[in-house]
Amino acid sequence: MVSPGPRSRTRADACPGALSVHQAADGALARLRAPGGLLTPEQVQLLGTAAAELGDGAVELTSRGNVQLRAVTDPDELARRLVAGGLLPSLTHERVRNYLVSPLTGRVGGVVDVRGWVGELDRRLCADERLAGLPGRFLTSFDDGRGDVSPLAADVGIHVVDAARVAVLVAGRDHGIRVGHDRAVDAVLAAAHLFLDLRSNQWRIAELAGGGAELATALAAQLAVRLGDPGTDQIAGRIELRTDGRPPIGWFDHDCAVAPGAATPGAVTLGAAVPLGRVSARLCEFLAATERPIVVTPWRTLLICDLDDWSAEQVVRVLAPMGLVFDENSPWTRVSACAGRPGCAKALADVRVDASAAVSTRLLPDGAPLGDGELVHFAGCERRCGRPRGEVTDVVATGSAYRVDRDPAPSDPTEP
Repeated sequence: MVSPGPRSRTRADACPGALSVHQAADGALARLRAPGGLLTPEQVQLLGTAAAELGDGAVELTSRGNVQLRAVTDPDELARRLVAGGLLPSLTHERVRNYLVSPLTGRVGGVVDVRGWVGELDRRLCADERLAGLPGRFLTSFDDGRGDVSPLAADVGIHVVDAARVAVLVAGRDHGIRVGHDRAVDAVLAAAHLFLDLRSNQWRIAELAGGGAELATALAAQLAVRLGDPGTDQIAGRIELRTDGRPPIGWFDHDCAVAPGAATPGAVTLGAAVPLGRVSARLCEFLAATERPIVVTPWRTLLICDLDDWSAEQVVRVLAPMGLVFDENSPWTRVSACAGRPGCAKALADVRVDASAAVSTRLLPDGAPLGDGELVHFAGCERRCGRPRGEVTDVVATGSAYRVDRDPAPSDPTEP
């Protein structure tokens, strides 16, 4: 659905970063952008150590494939460590490095490997002084054609159509813009500049008048390509955006060229759900010990990449008892929660405790069973931060109880 726009914002975007921390009820919250969700083993270890020594003992995964630390006692020391670990390549652009990527790209499925485009975009965006002025919620996605991240309605989405072309989606909508693979990053940067030209106080393209249609028209003209007919909404080969996909959980045999440094040509990637998106410092230590790349997904899950069969079996044997969930049918793949009490001053309940109880009993607070395939989000207040997109059962704290709401809710919740 296209936003009616324009949306009036009464304040500047204050989305937290690694340097511009947010003062939550439990202390400073620092959010680190991990482009494409990719972390090296050394970076995972660094984050786990920082969480233990400077935070509340856990690294949190967010709904944009980023990570954050809560209750940070020394934000300056955290920033120093992140810079030393290569996690802050640009101090001026650190809040705007928001890129979603098909997590399994280049390893399993997809039309092409889009990871190289993410690296190119990050280098070019960080070298462009003006783009440091983008709001911290401006989001880009790179979908390798499988249709997993395009439905998440990024401000600008690159969706691979075939071996030669990509669709450029604007505010989660296909306007018919098609360019070659070699122009994908150019299109993203052009759209970002156009947004800065057109915005006043909006944080997202969808908040512009017409939901971004004017920007799409200007973008097509700048790229010198044809635009689909927005009046009749008839676009040949329209990208179908479905929000009913499931996160990659379980064992995945590679069917693409594996990444440099992969264990063997017949490598394996493991997908794991992380209950409530919290990875303990000790679990970070064990993840780092795999000496393999870790990918954080926008569904608050992890991929442990490029393992051989024997190593993958050992990872499941060791890490499942520590809390990682490798069963795609587990209710933990479908239940999420915001920070709740005591971390958030606006929260009216300790939603994480209550979400865990719902998973244990398979019952929602109104007594209804937790249905198979049902997405459920526990929210401490009406803002419903971190709510997944699509059809979700909202369990909203009211102060005295919970209201179970199965009606559609706002589609652009606050991260995480």
